[in-house]
Amino acid sequence: MNAETPTAETTTPPATKRRHRPEKQVEITDPKAIRALAHAARLEVISELYSTQVSRTATELAAQTGLTPSAMSYHLRALQKWGIVVPAATAGDARERRWKAAGTDFTIHSLGGVASPELAVLDLELDAYRRRVLAYAKARNERRESGDTTDGPSSVVLASNLLYLTPEQRAEVTRRVFDLLRDYELEDPDHVPEGAERMATMWSMIPDDRGPAAAKPAATTPAAGKPTATAKPAAAGKPTATAKPAAGKA
Repeated sequence: MNAETPTAETTTPPATKRRHRPEKQVEITDPKAIRALAHAARLEVISELYSTQVSRTATELAAQTGLTPSAMSYHLRALQKWGIVVPAATAGDARERRWKAAGTDFTIHSLGGVASPELAVLDLELDAYRRRVLAYAKARNERRESGDTTDGPSSVVLASNLLYLTPEQRAEVTRRVFDLLRDYELEDPDHVPEGAERMATMWSMIPDDRGPAAAKPAATTPAAGKPTATAKPAAAGKPTATAKPAAGKA
């Protein structure tokens, strides 16, 4: 299913090379730490610092999130407490501390349990996605009302399909998706290619709650003397062309 189908575009290879960087995974498992992330501004800071791998000051991050610098400093210290962000080297004016991601990749893993604090984080991520979609739709409608009817390729696409995947296939799909996204990381985050627009991506894979847990073929007893035909299960869904909605601008 596509919420909005992109127009045909010429396929070109990535214009940038993958950033050369030592991989460092930051994994949060403490329920208290996960609950501490359930704040929209903190999630936006994590997205900004981990996605760009560029250091920022509290003032710069405050301007992006709509908070005051003092409020942002409070949130940064809370993230530092759990090892998510760390102070960065300062250059030039050293009067204000700079902050950076504590690693290159960030993962939340609740290790199970009755309480699921990561669901609160998920709700905030979905709220951020809705905010970006609404902002995009508002800007597009304002352009159309002003007489600009030249819509380019779709910038917002929501695609979904159903697949039957083994645990090994799920791991492979996840790895391939992340590898593909990393191919489009800027080699130098301080130099954005001309014409590039900041895009927020969101990718998800979750068990379907409205289908059987597993597709099991029914056992049949062949009639004497008659060959049996093996039925193939129908494909659960066709892959759809997708574009990326993204980590930043809305």
